[in-house]
Amino acid sequence: MALILIRGENNSKLLNAIADMERHGNLNLATKPKIIDAKFADSLVEKILNSKLRTSSKVATAFFVKEDITLSIMQIKKIHPPAHVVVVSDEYDVFNQLKDKLNNAPDFKGYYSHKAKNGGKIDYKLKGKVKHIENKKINSYSNK
Repeated sequence: MALILIRGENNSKLLNAIADMERHGNLNLATKPKIIDAKFADSLVEKILNSKLRTSSKVATAFFVKEDITLSIMQIKKIHPPAHVVVVSDEYDVFNQLKDKLNNAPDFKGYYSHKAKNGGKIDYKLKGKVKHIENKKINSYSNK
């Protein structure tokens, strides 16, 4: 699992970035997005990048995705989301700080997964018979 931190100008851009990562980047959220203090997020990113940021963010969110760190980075590079997305590896000292903050952080309101919540199984009735179809591409985040 990879830890994703997103910082941006407003909630709308963060919501679009999450949706883009899920829809176009094929990343699956493992946890619900949580609200992170923007100043705290900026300081974490500065520590990761070892340089000052050009702009400060006004809102930030963080969450885990089911994919590993390398795949997450590659998928995010492909989509160019409308907010600053950082994949926080467990190699960084700030990983545990952010992980601890997530435990007590409130949910980031407004985001609902477009992916099915039934684990990919769709029930169809054809001529009185129930047919269960499993689609591995349809998935949703779990409540952990």
